[in-house]
Amino acid sequence: MDQTSESETGRRAALIEAETRALSLFGAIEAAGLIAPGRTEREVEEDIFTLAEQRLGVTQHWHRRIVRSGPNTLTTASDYPDVRTIEADDTVYVDLGPVFEPWEADIGRTYALGGSQAKRQLVDDLPRVFERVQRHFHASSGITGAELYAFAQQAADEAGWVFGGAIAGHLLGEFPHASWPIERSFALIWPANTHPMREKDHLGRDRHWILEIHLVDRARTFGGFYERLL
Repeated sequence: MDQTSESETGRRAALIEAETRALSLFGAIEAAGLIAPGRTEREVEEDIFTLAEQRLGVTQHWHRRIVRSGPNTLTTASDYPDVRTIEADDTVYVDLGPVFEPWEADIGRTYALGGSQAKRQLVDDLPRVFERVQRHFHASSGITGAELYAFAQQAADEAGWVFGGAIAGHLLGEFPHASWPIERSFALIWPANTHPMREKDHLGRDRHWILEIHLVDRARTFGGFYERLL
């Protein structure tokens, strides 16, 4: 293996390690019972920040912590809905972006608190749709961001849902990736990105992507979110 290949393998491995550490936060969140009826989204966000620092030593997050419940699960990271109090039959999604210097992680997971079969089905379908879109990406060497976004919409529809996100993911890497010299349109998985996703970055390195799956019911009354490395 040449030096460049070793370097690329090392970057990917570092991002996977960061994601693995970040995912352990969900177990800690669940064990602490942070997501519960009667608590506000803001209270849960603040407790997650404290938990991340105590358990993992994380003090830096490359994007704000997001907790959305009930009708707020129809909104995306770019929205700023009014803070809700979580209710007993809500779906709740959590979107976290901890930094494990210098590596960024970006993870999302959804919980169904009540007994609604439809909402529990949504929670089950999120990783299934993610895996289907992920397989399509790996099987399509020249795929563009626009093409993968369209496939995510198709996969959501065929699973019985509506794709709720304006984007289906974005670049990730060493913090802060948001400062990299790239036109925003080409840093996102969405209709405006007509560039092949496997193009090299500004330093001639492989690009690494986060895949976001945001599903909502056809009546647009509740939704869910799931994201991990593509």
